[in-house]
Amino acid sequence: VQLQASGGGLVQPGGSLRLSCAASGSISNINRVAWYRQAPGKQRRLVAVAGGGITRYADSVQGRDSVQARFAISRDNTKNTFYLQMNSLKPEDTAVYYCNLIIEAKPYWGQGTQVTVSS
Repeated sequence: VQLQASGGGLVQPGGSLRLSCAASGSISNINRVAWYRQAPGKQRRLVAVAGGGITRYADSVQGRDSVQARFAISRDNTKNTFYLQMNSLKPEDTAVYYCNLIIEAKPYWGQGTQVTVSS
């Protein structure tokens, strides 16, 4: 299984980006898709996860009223690709973002894509 992440870049605060993760190989039994991020000097942390009919987001990417997340994870099974739509970006969202698959209880990682939020 190979994962290719893309879509990162430099964006101003309040802007949006959509990250993509294209999967190839034996991916017929995906248990879970997820995005993590790692800021400089910090541990890699979960941002969003979807699997088993459940989608969850880290508190740090919740919206102002915590009802709707600023980020949205989605999948396109026809393209073997999953996404992270990121809206209302903040400087604290700056990090390297990694996509992750769990297939039959085994994790697979993409190479990471840099997201920088700065004016």
